[in-house]
Amino acid sequence: MPPSGMGLAGPVTRRLIGNAHMIDTHTWALVLAAGDGNRLKSLTTCADGIAVPKQFCSLLGGPSLLDDTLARARVLVPPERIFTIVAAQHRQWWGSLQCLQPGSNLIVQPKNRGTGIGILLAVLHILERDPLAQILFLPSDHYVQNETVLAEALQEASRQLADEQDKLLILGLEPEKIDPELGYILPGTERSTGKFDVALFVEKPSRLIAEELVSRGALWNTFIIAAGAYKLQRMLEQRCGAIVSQLRTAVQKRVHLSLGDAPVEEIYRRLPTVDFSRDVLEGQEGCLRVLRVPQCGWSDLGTPARVAEVLHRSTPPYDTADSGTYVNLAFQHRLVTEQNSAMPALQ
Repeated sequence: MPPSGMGLAGPVTRRLIGNAHMIDTHTWALVLAAGDGNRLKSLTTCADGIAVPKQFCSLLGGPSLLDDTLARARVLVPPERIFTIVAAQHRQWWGSLQCLQPGSNLIVQPKNRGTGIGILLAVLHILERDPLAQILFLPSDHYVQNETVLAEALQEASRQLADEQDKLLILGLEPEKIDPELGYILPGTERSTGKFDVALFVEKPSRLIAEELVSRGALWNTFIIAAGAYKLQRMLEQRCGAIVSQLRTAVQKRVHLSLGDAPVEEIYRRLPTVDFSRDVLEGQEGCLRVLRVPQCGWSDLGTPARVAEVLHRSTPPYDTADSGTYVNLAFQHRLVTEQNSAMPALQ
């Protein structure tokens, strides 16, 4: 499968270009593209048996999900303030990004050590560039039907964050249904229009607890976050101070002494796995705020069932053929559905 390219005039860009409002010069976008997407392997595995991480796949036969996310980021900030974190083992799919964005803005994670370590690595690189940086986290495997709603929410998050530099602001979506595979945020006191304290932060509760939370007004945790880079560093120091210190030294050696990736790779070999939601955010409600976002057809495409839901509500025509450029999830879903339908006849 060819490496991921950049759809400069893809559907996300076309839907948003008339609503673009660049934000504050200290605002950076961090595109998270290092995940393996293991839960979606039944749809992302090619005929040769290779499973392509979902961010390098296309949902509807057009640009990849990563292309769409980068287009989403370019509406908010200029390209020089967009960082992308990728995984070393995925180089065959992200290799072309080195030619299409500043090489120093592409952060390669040597091994998967969880979202907490990946975010820390990226934050440290951005702090070396801008000590006053505010970061918008954009996961690269999301689908959004109404991009304008999300863009307006991101712009509002950037503005709201300027008022509370010591808080981390999460975009919380009004739930469309009960889904125990998602995280939930229970809003507390309203601080300003649409922005609330966080009374409770729960990662992937049981269905019963999820139903109770939604009945009390809980929102879906999108993992789309706005936060000051220094605040993020301090939160991570509270949970894993020694790791922050070691990795900061390694990043400084890479950036200022031009020692390449060797110092970071050496540290990564002995790091534990740190999950950002579970190990850093849970229990830190006092440091969090949540911005309520209206329903906009959002999905993290985490499972085949969620892909099926998005396809069901998407408006045809879209391409269900194997284009050969990216793994097309619409085509893969149709193929799997046909195979499953044929199985009883073969038995």
